[in-house]
Amino acid sequence: MPILPIDSGRYGTKEMLAVFDDQKKIDYQLQIEGATALAQSEIGMIPKSAGANIFRTANSGKITAKRIKQLEAKSDHDTAALVEALSEKCQVSARPWVHYGLTSNDLVDTSNSLQIKDVLSIIEPKVARLGLILAKKATQYGDVPAVGRTHGQHASIISFGLKFANWAAEMAAHIERLEEIKKRILICKTLGVVGTGSLMGAKAVEIQKRVAKRLELYPAEVATQVIPRERYAEYIFHLALLGSTLEKIAIEIRNLQRTEIGEVAEHFKAGQMGSSAVPVKRNPIKSERISSLSKLLRSQMSTAFENIPLWHERDLSNSANERFTIPMCSILLDEMLETMIRIIDNLKINVEKITSNLQVTNGQIFAEFVLEALIKKGVPRFVAYRDVQRVAFSAHDKGMDYIDAVKNDPAISSKLSEDEIEKIFSPESHLGASPEIIANVNNLVQKACKKFI
Repeated sequence: MPILPIDSGRYGTKEMLAVFDDQKKIDYQLQIEGATALAQSEIGMIPKSAGANIFRTANSGKITAKRIKQLEAKSDHDTAALVEALSEKCQVSARPWVHYGLTSNDLVDTSNSLQIKDVLSIIEPKVARLGLILAKKATQYGDVPAVGRTHGQHASIISFGLKFANWAAEMAAHIERLEEIKKRILICKTLGVVGTGSLMGAKAVEIQKRVAKRLELYPAEVATQVIPRERYAEYIFHLALLGSTLEKIAIEIRNLQRTEIGEVAEHFKAGQMGSSAVPVKRNPIKSERISSLSKLLRSQMSTAFENIPLWHERDLSNSANERFTIPMCSILLDEMLETMIRIIDNLKINVEKITSNLQVTNGQIFAEFVLEALIKKGVPRFVAYRDVQRVAFSAHDKGMDYIDAVKNDPAISSKLSEDEIEKIFSPESHLGASPEIIANVNNLVQKACKKFI
């Protein structure tokens, strides 16, 4: 069965696709065979010469996917074919000890862990890189006042850089999450048919510990024939969670690129066409691609959770779909990260449009600050609230600038001088704690990404 469920020419980097190559999967499993035989020989379970020979042969690069497929055509069992192919290349005296005490899923599950370890080594630096780019944008645009929107409506003034700071902080959090789950998902299991250690007996735990150390994995505390599928569900959940954050960013970019808003735009290269019918269109297609792939990525969580309950010590109801879900989720997220890095790195930001959008409501975005000024003058909150609202609604109906309506209203102008009113309607004075927040986020991201720089 192929383990690349999506077109390798379309999605994912070569580096990520290589992790799920047929030969690479075999190489992972051969590493496990070799490490187990070596560990067994170290404690006297099998002859030292056999352990050394199996280890050497397993890591020789001479056992090929082509040969295993030839053997599998006869046995109809992929692990049995791998064991036979390895035995063929070993010395005759070592052959009885190949795969000793192991079962198929010792190879399958532990090789999954090796794949996931390599996936994370690809993903985490990209998350770090994206976090650093976002933090840089946050600092660059930290002093640019912009419209803050809630419910799709103008709400109050925001630092445009704060948008990027929010996203950068989430990248730092995702790095922390991915680092933290490694001890639960990068599991080595060599405990045999039903998790007892099978033929290896009381020495099975020590052997597993040695194999795990050699493979830079964590030994399973307990298992059935398989690693508990909660581990894979957690892995896929965290990939989907990161994917959802990327979609959150993508949706904001898509919204800010709307013709009516126009504050940002994806890079539009020379010769690019936005529409086959409308020559002037510049569509946010990369952000839309992220939204599309995020839906597919999230959908895999359901399958991963369905795989948790298995019959007794195991059944095969999880096996076929995991050949899709683990590679697919890893490749999809890799593609999404690559795309988002390109988007943010080349994002066009229209500061002039950001500034002009502050006046779309004719100054009503400053209503919160008029309310605050009245409260500070001793006007009860709800009295002030109703006056500010009344004047705002009336100004809107008349198409009047809000600052003029405020100046002309006796209830407000009797409490606030003209100079005080003018200062309220200065957007630069309403960035609040944004500079400190952005600086704190930048420090947080730098710290989180330090090991990847």
